[in-house]
Amino acid sequence: MIKNSPVEMISFEGHSFYLKRDDLLHADFSGNKARKFYYFLENDFPDITKIVSYGSAQSNAMYSLSVLAKMKGWEFEYYVDHVADYLRDNPHGNYAGAIKNGMQLHVGRGILTPTNQNILYIEEGGRQKEAEYGIKILAQEILEWQKENNIKELNIFLPSGTGTTALFLQKSLNIEGVVRGQHPTVYTCPCVGDSDYLKKQFFELEEDENHHPRIISLEKKHHFGKLYRENYKIWLKLQQQTGVVFDLLYDPLGWRTLLAHPEVMAKPTLYIHQGGVLGNESMLPRYERKYGM
Repeated sequence: MIKNSPVEMISFEGHSFYLKRDDLLHADFSGNKARKFYYFLENDFPDITKIVSYGSAQSNAMYSLSVLAKMKGWEFEYYVDHVADYLRDNPHGNYAGAIKNGMQLHVGRGILTPTNQNILYIEEGGRQKEAEYGIKILAQEILEWQKENNIKELNIFLPSGTGTTALFLQKSLNIEGVVRGQHPTVYTCPCVGDSDYLKKQFFELEEDENHHPRIISLEKKHHFGKLYRENYKIWLKLQQQTGVVFDLLYDPLGWRTLLAHPEVMAKPTLYIHQGGVLGNESMLPRYERKYGM
């Protein structure tokens, strides 16, 4: 179902970048979540009747899992700590999309790891070994594109939440690249927590540090989900200069971090657009109310 996503050349703030458009993989099932959950889409699970997961009420993973469940004919139960009154009364974004797809929401109830064999349990944000399956395909696409375009050295950048995509991408590039004689380097930045948190996430999925991406960050601490004028400004600039709509939660920090590290851009650099733009329906009004730019 997932076709090779296109790569475009863009110019931003005087620099040229390649842009891997994973946001265009599929109308409803795109971005890094499509890669992470591709294993479950492609394979048969005759005993599974329900997906159970947890996280925030505007999570990209929540919406993608609702799409997966709908495609497979499964039920979908999702657990959240709370739902803001405004969101409950005015459903929009990922929350509205998931509800429309049949999600059964449980608010304020703790989740126990299901032991029922009919239940597929997904960690928050899709942080699990099965994600490697779809991300390996992404790595193969990148290596093929690099070879076709005769790019000798390549740096790859993407912002991270759990770090799952960045980790399995570097690991797959390492393993596949040995055979092909290609050795791209993956860089990422922490959007949830700090560098130490991200390293911990890497080690939970992969003990071999040689397969870990390189972490870069800004000097100033960043709080996930908080509104920053700098994030809104760069998001607007990205749209003006590239014509591409990016996610408002991860990409602004990603681009700010990348531009602050010219050593990464010293080699041809591929930025991976991981989708998530449906979440802008909730983030954009918040920014407009606060900054009105």
